[in-house]
Amino acid sequence: QVQLVESGGGSVQAGGSLRLSCAASGNFFRINAMGWYRQAPGKQRELVAVLSSGGVTNYADSVKGRFSISRDNTKNTVDLQMNSLKPEDTAIYYCNADYFRHPFGSLRTSWGQGTQVTVSS
Repeated sequence: QVQLVESGGGSVQAGGSLRLSCAASGNFFRINAMGWYRQAPGKQRELVAVLSSGGVTNYADSVKGRFSISRDNTKNTVDLQMNSLKPEDTAIYYCNADYFRHPFGSLRTSWGQGTQVTVSS
């Protein structure tokens, strides 16, 4: 299966920037979409941004124009550049990957352990 390790979280003042990185490793045939989700205290986990293996992106409306997702398919990494951060961006950010373990297997999903992002006003 795929293991995901995130890095780059931290604390920043409103208007600042952070960059999250996630690296995938393990036994798999192919990774499809990779993306980032977040969960704030008392709220459900929500999509932040996702990027397909073919380069199609999808962003939450709340982060459009401020966040940018990118990936390196040769290294199986995905990054999230977060600019103009707001206090409401405070959450635990989770990396996600959809993958095939075998050429004819079913699509599986894996989650990272999460990294805290805190934005102060």
